[in-house]
Amino acid sequence: MSIRFEVGVEDLYGVPGNGKAEIVNGEIIEMPPTGGVSGRSGGKIYRSLDDYEQVTKSGYAFPDNVGFVVNLPHRKSFSPDAAFFTGELRGGDFLEGAPVFAVEVRSKNDYGATAEREIKQKRADYFACGTLVFWDVDVLREKVVRVYRADAPDAPRIYRKGDIAEAEPALPGWSLAVDLFIP
Repeated sequence: MSIRFEVGVEDLYGVPGNGKAEIVNGEIIEMPPTGGVSGRSGGKIYRSLDDYEQVTKSGYAFPDNVGFVVNLPHRKSFSPDAAFFTGELRGGDFLEGAPVFAVEVRSKNDYGATAEREIKQKRADYFACGTLVFWDVDVLREKVVRVYRADAPDAPRIYRKGDIAEAEPALPGWSLAVDLFIP
């Protein structure tokens, strides 16, 4: 008989090299570094979110590798590639609750049937925790942004190069030209 111990949020602080990780199904899931195109895309989205923060003072923009603590039976944290959060800052601690807007930029290994199931579950988890809008950004293959909303979680609006993507109702008035973050 084996005994299985679930990890807790405190265990995330001990991830080697302060690497990116999430707690899913009682285990720490470490995430490999992203490639250049995906990383630049997430960075460009964050920069625009930071501009929105400065103008609206309605919350906080966050880049990659920031921990958001949640309380689902099978998930205890998120670490999106970019996000906007309206909750309270907690010093050096992870943020409590999900962001109102979360961005996941696909990396090299985020394709195929298994990856699609995982992204769909993660999107559902975000919505279950209070995220209003979720962006699934595909910079490597289809070069599109799928914008999902909590009130229509399986009906994305798809934006391509030449379009202006938005995050209503999470970020009123904010938008970003797809050409700026998808090469």
